[in-house]
Amino acid sequence: MKLLHASLCLISLLLVLPSIFAASSTKDFDFFYFVQQWPGSYCDTQKSCCYPTSGKPAADFGIHGLWPNYKDGTYPSNCDATKPFDSSTISDLISSMKRSWPTLACPSGSGEAFWEHEWEKHGTCSESVINQHEYFQTSLKLKQETNLLGALTKAGINPDGNSYSLESIRDSIKESTGFTPYIECNRDGSGNSQLYQVYLCVDRSASGLIECPVFPRGKCGTEIEFPSF
Repeated sequence: MKLLHASLCLISLLLVLPSIFAASSTKDFDFFYFVQQWPGSYCDTQKSCCYPTSGKPAADFGIHGLWPNYKDGTYPSNCDATKPFDSSTISDLISSMKRSWPTLACPSGSGEAFWEHEWEKHGTCSESVINQHEYFQTSLKLKQETNLLGALTKAGINPDGNSYSLESIRDSIKESTGFTPYIECNRDGSGNSQLYQVYLCVDRSASGLIECPVFPRGKCGTEIEFPSF
């Protein structure tokens, strides 16, 4: 009888442990970075790129991710292994994601591997606020609302391979969105600094933009290229 009781206790413990682990590994956070990337700069490097299997994406900023962060500059990651990416939960969003969240990694893919990576590394850390469907839906909504390319072209900043001042790029996005962006640069095949990614901050409830509590580390030149795509 004692052996049976001990066995039942052990089984109960094994059943409960996964949920305890998931709860403890889903860390809290302070805000989100919403990150969009310019495809021309992603591809205009020594590494180059591969278009998705659906074809060349539009010449527009694409979503990179929605990343939970802490105010000290660190971030949680891979918070819940029990909630893997499930494309069936976002079936109504797939067509929009192919347009707005395209993969450019090699070899060519449909985008699902990219979305899976973003959800499992970053999205699982936001489960206390938004579920998997809401994570992707919110990102799509933020892209539409921020309209980075529209903000830049309105200010005469066009993806034509010319150089523009970092200040003018930052100011045009701030004027359009109401919030200060962080601009990340990379280098083209010739070593020139170019506009790569734009970070905007989102409140912890994922309901709207805020001023960033902290910016990532990194530095662009005072003049940066905006390559065509």
